[in-house]
Amino acid sequence: MRAYLAGPEVFLPNAREVLDHKIVLARSYGFTPVSPGDLAVPETETRHQRGLAISAINESLMSSADLIIANLTPFRGVAADIGTAFELGFMCARGCPAFAFSNCTENHFERVSGLYGGEVRLGPDGRHRGPDGFALENFDMADNLMLDGGIAARNGAVITRKVAPDRLFLDLTAFEECLNLAAERLLKTAASA
Repeated sequence: MRAYLAGPEVFLPNAREVLDHKIVLARSYGFTPVSPGDLAVPETETRHQRGLAISAINESLMSSADLIIANLTPFRGVAADIGTAFELGFMCARGCPAFAFSNCTENHFERVSGLYGGEVRLGPDGRHRGPDGFALENFDMADNLMLDGGIAARNGAVITRKVAPDRLFLDLTAFEECLNLAAERLLKTAASA
């Protein structure tokens, strides 16, 4: 099975090293890894065209994959990387099995509450709201309910682990647990069918 490895690792200074380690681990669990870092981008005349070319290549890679394993570790804020969220949605829309991991054990509500400095109050409508009046999701989920819901609807799981802040995007323990779970649910089931 071809596993699309989604996540913000492509932005790391040592992206190739981290992606290569993820690729080796995915192979060791019986998957054929498909990584967004494995693309040859054609020459373009503008940065905008280059961005569109990368997007098209990534969609082609996702279309060639059978499942997704997404890194939902909060990136540049309180939520998962927006590109990774798109990729997870794309794969869910295709009906593919979905698994995810995060190196953060605080749930979405806790992180957003922290963003507001804890200034969250229960509104008259029964919803938690920040000082700006915006409601917070409070569903004990790793990220936005659509991400957790999409994974759960496809018999996947979100694995979370707390790691040292300097290892947030380098520690692959939760990723490996995700691979193991995906292999148990998908590869062993396929072999026995």
